[in-house]
Amino acid sequence: MKTIKYLFLSAVLIGFTSCNEDDYDYTPDPEPIPAFTAGSIDVSKYVAVGASFTAGFTDGALFIAGQQNSFPKILNDQFINANGSATFTQPLMNDNIGGLLFAGNIIQGPRFYFNLTTRRPTPLDAVPTTEVTNVLSGPFNNMGVPGAKSFHFLASGYGNLAGVPIGAANPYFARMASSPIATILGDAVAQNPTFFTLSEVGVNDVLSFATSGGTGVDQTGNFIPASYGGNDITDPNVFAQVFTTMVDALTANGVKGVVANVPYITNLPHFTTVPYNPVPLDAATAGALNQAYAPYNGGIQAAAGALAGTGLFTQEEADSRMISFSASPSNAVVIVDETLTNLGAINPAFAGLPKYRQATANDLLVLPALSFIGTLAIPGNPLTVNGVAVPLADKWVLIPSEQLAIKTATDAYNATIESVAAAKGLALVDFKGILQEAASVGVSDGNFIFTTSLATGGLISVDGIHLTTRGYAVLANKMLEAIDATYGSNFIAAGVKADPGNYPTNYPESLR
Repeated sequence: MKTIKYLFLSAVLIGFTSCNEDDYDYTPDPEPIPAFTAGSIDVSKYVAVGASFTAGFTDGALFIAGQQNSFPKILNDQFINANGSATFTQPLMNDNIGGLLFAGNIIQGPRFYFNLTTRRPTPLDAVPTTEVTNVLSGPFNNMGVPGAKSFHFLASGYGNLAGVPIGAANPYFARMASSPIATILGDAVAQNPTFFTLSEVGVNDVLSFATSGGTGVDQTGNFIPASYGGNDITDPNVFAQVFTTMVDALTANGVKGVVANVPYITNLPHFTTVPYNPVPLDAATAGALNQAYAPYNGGIQAAAGALAGTGLFTQEEADSRMISFSASPSNAVVIVDETLTNLGAINPAFAGLPKYRQATANDLLVLPALSFIGTLAIPGNPLTVNGVAVPLADKWVLIPSEQLAIKTATDAYNATIESVAAAKGLALVDFKGILQEAASVGVSDGNFIFTTSLATGGLISVDGIHLTTRGYAVLANKMLEAIDATYGSNFIAAGVKADPGNYPTNYPESLR
């Protein structure tokens, strides 16, 4: 779009000056492109350590095309200009379907594509062919392991095949680990890298909590990761110890590298796409629903009156729990909010009052709710519409207190990342700032402006969380900018960078 704009302006200028060929030429001479210099880096042995973004995860899965366009692979393509290796090994999947098999059984489903008919992300109608038990032979320059939390990078046995069926090991690491007792960090360091990237460590420490609608536990204050549930938030002190250990190991012998901080994941379209008020109702249906909720509303007001002056239940909370519908295209969904007062525990007379309220603009609905709201809890029964007659359970919504827990942990992780990076003299990529900018005004790279809009923004893939391959090219360029600023190279100024236009934003359904 920017290119078209400038072509149009050029045409206008030509029109105004064509009759005056002897006038001054206002076209400035192009700035000379400087000769390339690698500065103080040695990228002859580049190893990338991280989680799903590092691996090239996109559209809800890991698959060959995404891996071949992972940001470490894109970055390495530029490193070749700085005497980097032309060989960059990755634990490639078997297909472009995505998903995993374990002993022939599907344990993770295929990738998503954007269905133009339904206008929604849709799972590919195909069966995965990548068998986890077929362990690959490494080592691998790309040590990105989807799903890994910070403490998993140091966990012996995280790639043990025997642990995969019981959830004690990661299937992606199991197919690439050097041994059943290997650690991700150990396999990376054993390659003696001369340069490394350490990216999105800490994202999964809050992401599973967020995508589950906050069904996990904020483990701040608990220093024993072995006691955590899969959807829990990692204690910031645990994160700090792990991250420091990782950087100490990777920077041994003066090795240089790039680290990236943790974005505010609630800026991602997985949490911003589904509106809190997506329910269209006519007058008759709205009236019927109001009548159905009248006993609940009456009970809430009765409780507020009975408990007035006790400080145990305020009128403000009572008002927030009132449920009302109208003839409108945008009624708010009804949700279960576990933080609301348990009225039955105060007075047994109100034991039958559930913790219901309607969602507000401060609530975030997860992307899968797009296909769930409006379905029937009981097939064939129109009185059981999910999100209306049947409130949405906790897993569908991130309420404000859960969002705050995510932000607080993220800020603590980033304080550690920035402190360690500064102490070690490492390049730092402000991944958080990049996504904030993309969510507000957009991020530009070349002739493109990227936003976080689902499917149309160009940056985020149709799973609403991971980047498109074009987005990974942008991230690679941001890393080159950080390398230039820290180590005296001039990748960007010399034009040694990725062109986002060479990478796709959406993979077609036909790609298998």
